[in-house]
Amino acid sequence: MSDTASSSRVRIRTPDQRLRVFVSSTLGELAAERKAARRAIERLSAAAVMFELGARPHPPRSLYRAYLEQSDIFVGIYWQKYGWVAPGETVSGLEDEYNLAPSRMPKLMYVKAGDGPREPGLERLLDRIRDDDTASYKHFRDARELSRLLVTDLAVLLAERFDDSRVPAASSSPAPPVQGRETPVTSLPTPLTELFGREQDVDGVAEMLRSPDMRLVTLTGPGGIGKTRLAIEAARALAAEVGEVAFVPLAAVDDATQVPNAMAHALGVLDTGDAPLGQKLALSLGSRHMLMVLDNFEQVVGAAPLVSRLLAAAPQLKVIVTSRVLLRIGGEHTYQVNPLGLPGEDREADSPAQVQAPSVDLFIERARSVKPDLELTAENLTAIKQIVRRLEGVPLAIELAAARTSLLAPPTLLDRLQHQLPVLAGGQRDAPVRQQTVRDTIEWSTRLLGEHEQNLLWRLGVFTGRFSLNGAEAVAESGVTPFDLLESLVDASLIRQQERKGATFFQLLATVREYATERLERQGHQAEVRDLHARYYANWALALAPDLTGPRQLQTITALSDEQENLRTALRHLLDTHQWDLATELAVRLYTYWWIAGLLGEARSWVNEVIAAGEAASKHSRAAALWIRSFLGLMLGAGEEVVRDLDESLQLLTASGDRDRQASVLSLLGFAYALSHPAEVQSGQELIRQGMSMMSEAGNTRPPGDLWTQAFSPLIPLGRIELARGNFEAASELFEQALRFSNQVEDDFARTFPLNHLGWTRLLAGRVAEAAPLMERQLDLSLGLGHEQGVAYGLECFVGVAHALGQTENAGLLYGAVRAIRDRLGLANVNDEAVLPIVDSIRNSPSGPEFERAVQRGRVLPRGEVIALARKVSSAAAAMAPAPAAST
Repeated sequence: MSDTASSSRVRIRTPDQRLRVFVSSTLGELAAERKAARRAIERLSAAAVMFELGARPHPPRSLYRAYLEQSDIFVGIYWQKYGWVAPGETVSGLEDEYNLAPSRMPKLMYVKAGDGPREPGLERLLDRIRDDDTASYKHFRDARELSRLLVTDLAVLLAERFDDSRVPAASSSPAPPVQGRETPVTSLPTPLTELFGREQDVDGVAEMLRSPDMRLVTLTGPGGIGKTRLAIEAARALAAEVGEVAFVPLAAVDDATQVPNAMAHALGVLDTGDAPLGQKLALSLGSRHMLMVLDNFEQVVGAAPLVSRLLAAAPQLKVIVTSRVLLRIGGEHTYQVNPLGLPGEDREADSPAQVQAPSVDLFIERARSVKPDLELTAENLTAIKQIVRRLEGVPLAIELAAARTSLLAPPTLLDRLQHQLPVLAGGQRDAPVRQQTVRDTIEWSTRLLGEHEQNLLWRLGVFTGRFSLNGAEAVAESGVTPFDLLESLVDASLIRQQERKGATFFQLLATVREYATERLERQGHQAEVRDLHARYYANWALALAPDLTGPRQLQTITALSDEQENLRTALRHLLDTHQWDLATELAVRLYTYWWIAGLLGEARSWVNEVIAAGEAASKHSRAAALWIRSFLGLMLGAGEEVVRDLDESLQLLTASGDRDRQASVLSLLGFAYALSHPAEVQSGQELIRQGMSMMSEAGNTRPPGDLWTQAFSPLIPLGRIELARGNFEAASELFEQALRFSNQVEDDFARTFPLNHLGWTRLLAGRVAEAAPLMERQLDLSLGLGHEQGVAYGLECFVGVAHALGQTENAGLLYGAVRAIRDRLGLANVNDEAVLPIVDSIRNSPSGPEFERAVQRGRVLPRGEVIALARKVSSAAAAMAPAPAAST
């Protein structure tokens, strides 16, 4: 059979959906360098394609070719040896890999420096490589330097390829990037390892969900059996058919009442506090073709009725649940996830040339990630087969055991397991057998750790989701440096390392985290470590808080978003332990972030707990909590309760002498009074002006960040009062003053408010050409911040502009798109009073039917097209501006 024919028939497993980097080198002499290369490649979330002789039963040359054809970048690592030349061949496998690499493939070549002689064949190969214009050629001293070079070179190569792929912008001033959505849209995690032996399971789950009668499928089985990975792959297989896939991780959620928050975060639904989150989720999902994956549901099974309600409210919704227990709700279908296939008992099959069982393949792949030079001798393979049988084919148990091959050869590892696992089996006799296997393997793996490594692992269980090195240092034992300990825990597969936007994070698997928290509680240190965790995140976030105003706003929002789950956990702990002052400060100082992140409703629930604490909370904390609750109330339409809250807050602040915050509260009180007492608007205006006067008295003693408060608290409310009265010039002057304040502190979020109000003021005054650029600027800033609520407000502006231009169809398309965005975000009718009169007037005109047809089309218009349409309408409005008078 020819090599080409053989290659075409071989199905090679390679990691899906990621950049593939083929690594070519000899094995034994470069074992440490191969390990460093794999880690460097995976730091960039790419897949390392590393051929190991004997790992698979395919002819080597056809295997090289198959791997190379599926790879994107070639990396060669060389030192002294040329490699083995097979009988009948003229070159070694090392050179053959280089020969078979496609000419179009980028090549990064690294040669280890050293005093020893190189084999002649390698010298000839390196001479060829030096003459290869398509290859980069560098020297390195050790594995650490190779890792650094490889990360840098891959990053540069990817940046160059990205630059080459860019399409030149049509104008000299390109618009900000549009955060558009394509089909299919998924939020599925990208696994870093290959999937073994689950092809039939993936097909089976996918087929169940393709049936119109099956909308809820629960994957059941013990922890570590592979439910999450199976759910991800099944969802990926269905993504193109369903259009949208949302992944909702629940491993760190231990309260069923918090499940709506986790779903909202995954779906992009904003918790603005105007309605229960369950209602918002139903609104968001109502007309969407969506597959939702709810992962690790067993500890929040009390939220099962919510899943049932969402399925009833959203006829196009389908759900995959992973859980150790059933939900036991109507319409649930079950898929039992079984262990991986085990090898047979035939000793004659203990040959590397034989096709291996999936459990054996998994062990080999994981073992070679920590020991690239692992040899598949008959003795090693026999031991591996007995190990996976001993571990009953449970994937997590196999991975934990395989990680120990960096220190223990398979026969030694088998001996350790046979002698120690029975000792561990004494705990939790009521647990299912395979659940015992996972727990016992975790315990066995942790017993191989040193005392400091063990204690650090137990403490890391307090983190919710990913965490940073600094976070680990904050909860570590006094005098312990976690850096080296974390590396050991990563090598043992007890925690996982991930790179995110140039920063390194770590994360515990759900089953390991569960075990760690049990051990921490058994030690009696849980309360202490949770307090360390909460105080670390509170202090870290409060140090960042000033940058929520100003030029570093976007970077600060990104940093807080990366740690959002830990922040929420920290706040929950502070409230549960009645640390009211610190909890209130965290809720108040991060208010801008909670707003942009769509967590205002949750923030209000936090301050409600402070208020409900009564005299147990300090007067300062109560005043601040009342102020924040009232601020949210003003966004939703003021009522008498808002006026009462602000009045109490003002009295508390007056008694304490806090004139800065007193001035802000006074301004808000005036606005709330004006809204709730229309006949007494002047009284409200007077209160606002008193607040402005107090701010002026503070003068330069106020921190620069408080300029945003100065801009929003008095000026926007006064402007809105004047706008409601039809005093366009007075309103414009106030909004322009607010814009100047916002520009002074370079605050993009603050700028959006006066820009939006100025745009509406110009539009209502009939100055359409002046309104459109202001509105477009507000839209651009909201897009740049990722503030979806602001995007909705910006697009609403252009409904009015299109109507003023007589473009009924465009007005309908934009309004339909806005309604779809509002529904998706769960905003319903929050703050849409400006556009509703315009929509009503169109509907009541002869153009009403045309408008309604366009609204329906706009609801399904792709996001990128909606933004482009708004810009088109803006350009048409700007073209109406009178030409400058000709000079005489």
